[in-house]
Amino acid sequence: MSEKQRTLAKEISLTGKGLHTGINVKVTFKPAQANHGYKFCRVDLPGKPVIDALAENVTDTSRGTTLTQNDASVSTIEHILAAFHGLRVDNALIEIDGPEAPIMGGAAWKFTEAIKEAGIVEQKEDRNYFVVRNKISFSDEEHGVDLIVYPDDHFSINVLIDYNSKVLGNQYAILDSIDDFEKEICKSRTFVFFHELEPLHKLGLIKGGDLDNAIVILEKEVEQSEIDRIAKLFERPGITTHTAGILNNTKLRYPNEPARHKLLDIMGDLALVGHPIKGKVVATRPGHYANTRLAKVIRQEMKKTLSKRDIPVYDVSQPPVFTIEDIKKRLPHRSPFLLVDKIISLEETSIVGIKNVTFNEPFFQGHFPNEPVMPGVLLVEALAQTGGLLVLSTVDDPEKYSTYFLKIDKLKFKHKVVPGDTVILKMELTDVMRRGIITMYGQAYVGGTLVLEGEMTAQVIKNK
Repeated sequence: MSEKQRTLAKEISLTGKGLHTGINVKVTFKPAQANHGYKFCRVDLPGKPVIDALAENVTDTSRGTTLTQNDASVSTIEHILAAFHGLRVDNALIEIDGPEAPIMGGAAWKFTEAIKEAGIVEQKEDRNYFVVRNKISFSDEEHGVDLIVYPDDHFSINVLIDYNSKVLGNQYAILDSIDDFEKEICKSRTFVFFHELEPLHKLGLIKGGDLDNAIVILEKEVEQSEIDRIAKLFERPGITTHTAGILNNTKLRYPNEPARHKLLDIMGDLALVGHPIKGKVVATRPGHYANTRLAKVIRQEMKKTLSKRDIPVYDVSQPPVFTIEDIKKRLPHRSPFLLVDKIISLEETSIVGIKNVTFNEPFFQGHFPNEPVMPGVLLVEALAQTGGLLVLSTVDDPEKYSTYFLKIDKLKFKHKVVPGDTVILKMELTDVMRRGIITMYGQAYVGGTLVLEGEMTAQVIKNK
């Protein structure tokens, strides 16, 4: 029996301070229709802009996860999303009247309690899982970071943290079933090392920190005068412990609470995939940057899976979006190197082009005289030109710009292309453009047969 999507039974609000901004904010969780996902709404800004909680909208991960869309940002959103993810709530509108989510004790407990108080109801539509079929990973060898998702029939997470800390040591945390989130994970608080407090304070961060929002870890014995000085910065006098260990403003809720909090952060950041996952996450030294990068990789894989199910159909009776003359106005290529004959579909994030392959193509004279096959490099070029048309459609005066491809990844040739074939060229954006850099996923078909696929990264540059 299929699982159904879930949302809130009613709206509910909480108030608190943002950890870094120190601003008092009100956040309201509201029910949402099926397939809505998680969205933040900045109700304090003109027009009340909405920010989709998706990995491609991540713009900063330095001390939490920040999303930006529609000229609006919201930060430190990972604990809210962890609560929704952990309680298996699929759809919610999260209204907030400030730039940062409230810290609410440094964990997801208060948010979890609020969601349960509001109530959870099933919706008519089935839950849309992304089922991991092949290993998906993100690694940063320089920092010893390794995040891998393995195929499995349910969602689980294993975490290992190692900060070269005598106090923390190597810590493990495991979530075998998402149903254990409330009991095992949601109360786990964020942590910070004592020596980080003053530098963060000087950077204008943790303005909402009061030493009750986090576990403070002393790596070595510190003079009481130094503890008093730092405590005064945060208006939290009366802290006396100065031996190495956990500062006496709090007691650990679990022996491995820091590792459990890192697992909580993964729960929140992987909510940015946009769909619940069936897969086993194994994370070594995770952090918000690595978590959100993994979420982006998963979303790219998800788009490829959906794209493979959605093979473009070429209806010759329909007028093209761009004729060859329209294409020549946008691309600098000319015979014999203009390899797109028409564009039959153009949307905000995708494009479909056509290349008619005839025996008169000049490359068939030498490739190969007795067995003509279209060179793979020219198929890649045809996809690249199609992608260029997609990218240039997003800028004003496209004839003033050129697209230069920087990188090709995971290129696979599936089938040869021969004279008489009509190649359908499909390109899709896999991320938003940043500083003129864009990534795309391309596929080439002959009829319903995939002949080529791969990822491409390009840069848009204004012509001199």
